[in-house]
Amino acid sequence: QVQLMDSGGGSVQAGGSLTLSCAASGDISSRLCMGWFRQAPGKEREGVARINSGTGNTAYADSVKGRFTISQDKAKNTLYLRMGNLKPEDTAMYYCAADPRSACISGGWLGYKYWGQGTQVTVSS
Repeated sequence: QVQLMDSGGGSVQAGGSLTLSCAASGDISSRLCMGWFRQAPGKEREGVARINSGTGNTAYADSVKGRFTISQDKAKNTLYLRMGNLKPEDTAMYYCAADPRSACISGGWLGYKYWGQGTQVTVSS
């Protein structure tokens, strides 16, 4: 079992920045694939960024490339999402997720087993 607690959401004006955090505990291994997802009202959940916790390789959704950065602090068992140049369309509930899979970057966005409770990000124009 892996427990995830995400935080750091808030309200920001367009063009601003926020950093989300996700503290992981429990059965944490180097084979964990960790990611950030978001869901806006009336829309389906979408993958934003993911990272192979063992290799550090990353992947991003096209909509956030160049603006968002996923990173990890292994000593703190914490995942981060640095969001820059925020746009109103980034407004959503953001969730961190983890899955003990070996194919992380090539494995796509589906099938994550563990989820945080979510943190709201609101971007005003």
